[in-house]
Amino acid sequence: MEESGKIKETACQCDIYHETGLGEECGVMAAYDFDGGDVASSIYYGLFALQHRGQDSCGIASSDTEGPGKVLSHKGMGLLNEVFNSESLEKLTGNLGVGHVRYPTAGTSGIENAQPLVLNYVKGTLSLSLNGNLLNAKRLRDELSYKGAIFQTKCDAELIAYLIARERIETSSVEDAVFNACKQLSGAYSFVVNSPRKMIGVRDPHGFRPLCIGKRDNTYFITSETCALDTIGAEFVRDIEPGEIVTVSPEEGESGIKSNKELQIEKPASCIFEYIYFARPDSVIDGVGVYGSRVQAGKILARRHPADADLVVGVPDSGSPAGLGYSLGSGIPHGNGFIKNNYVGRTFIKPKQSQRERAVSVKLNVLKEAVEGKRVVMVDDSIVRGTTSARIVKALRAAGATEVHVRISSPLFLHPCFYGTDIPSQEHLIANNRTVDEICEIIGADSLGFMELEDLDEIVENKVKYCDACFSGNFPELPEDYESRKI
Repeated sequence: MEESGKIKETACQCDIYHETGLGEECGVMAAYDFDGGDVASSIYYGLFALQHRGQDSCGIASSDTEGPGKVLSHKGMGLLNEVFNSESLEKLTGNLGVGHVRYPTAGTSGIENAQPLVLNYVKGTLSLSLNGNLLNAKRLRDELSYKGAIFQTKCDAELIAYLIARERIETSSVEDAVFNACKQLSGAYSFVVNSPRKMIGVRDPHGFRPLCIGKRDNTYFITSETCALDTIGAEFVRDIEPGEIVTVSPEEGESGIKSNKELQIEKPASCIFEYIYFARPDSVIDGVGVYGSRVQAGKILARRHPADADLVVGVPDSGSPAGLGYSLGSGIPHGNGFIKNNYVGRTFIKPKQSQRERAVSVKLNVLKEAVEGKRVVMVDDSIVRGTTSARIVKALRAAGATEVHVRISSPLFLHPCFYGTDIPSQEHLIANNRTVDEICEIIGADSLGFMELEDLDEIVENKVKYCDACFSGNFPELPEDYESRKI
């Protein structure tokens, strides 16, 4: 005991951190104040709640709907608090705006690919932020290039912006131009595009990526996750449905919202990994709470893969609710087995391996006093390459755990993802051509259990039609150049 009377916590420092090998999604946040107030600060704080979706770059673009349509923009490489300060925010005046946090799943890491993209064309301006990955990007880029388009970036958002601008010349409204452009797209695309006086949110027909509408007083918001609305004190209105285009404008009457659902299909396929890992646990996606999904996953694991153990620990952050669920389902006590440095950030989504490795020793430490002399069930969200799981198991043993039983709240990763999740090619997946027993031996665990495919319905309460292609290989849609890709 220390003199203060507080228990002294001793952590076993080890060269581990929570790196699943997955790239994170991007996050979008847009706002439109019908009363004319500035919206940049609200977008900024909303983006803070979405920082987990991307740490490569960020930006905000704003404009005054009663002014000449000039768009003010500020963006840069790094985290929000590295790119913005009070002075840069104050310069972003205007009652209409859109922001972005980016992980580079398509294109390289660089300021030229930071979003929002601002496009000046014959009909005015467009500001666009995208979360997703197009499957026909190469063909679209080639077609536009042969027709004279000069691309400044390597990201799919620029393709979409060009298509909208081209269609706008032939249509009577920007929402019609967006609809015509979307008919030419395939893949995952949740985005917000602002014209001089309208805010438009789009979710692709499969609904791979989340997108929702919120409201605070007379200000409307479109964002990737509900946690962003909670952060700024806005009320959740509803999810944007798969295949829906919503237009937000004072011209749309009392509701302020107009909907176009002509892109909808019979079988949408939202990404199941949003619930397992990507989304923040306090978000609700398509009517299903993320935290509850992860707790339920842990309960399922306890039923499917019981263990004779003394303690259950979840690997922070997304493994923690599943660890609690395993404890509730098994009756084994739940405890904190790890001390996480919350000031490091989610270092695993740094785009280069060299950047990730530099943060290895400061990210996550084992709490020796919690695990020493105990048989431990370690619950995590996934195993991709397996190297990190092996390090964590080794660290638990070094801290005195007598047994380490690993439970994973997702099925085996067997296939790459084409929809914006940076899952490695098949040869880099540990489950490729290996049995569970072989994986267990590689990571050094006493036993290993994964979520079963048929249990995924239960974690989303049978409310959501989802994509599980990274586990099952049942792709809702394939890239046009699929046959030529090395997977």
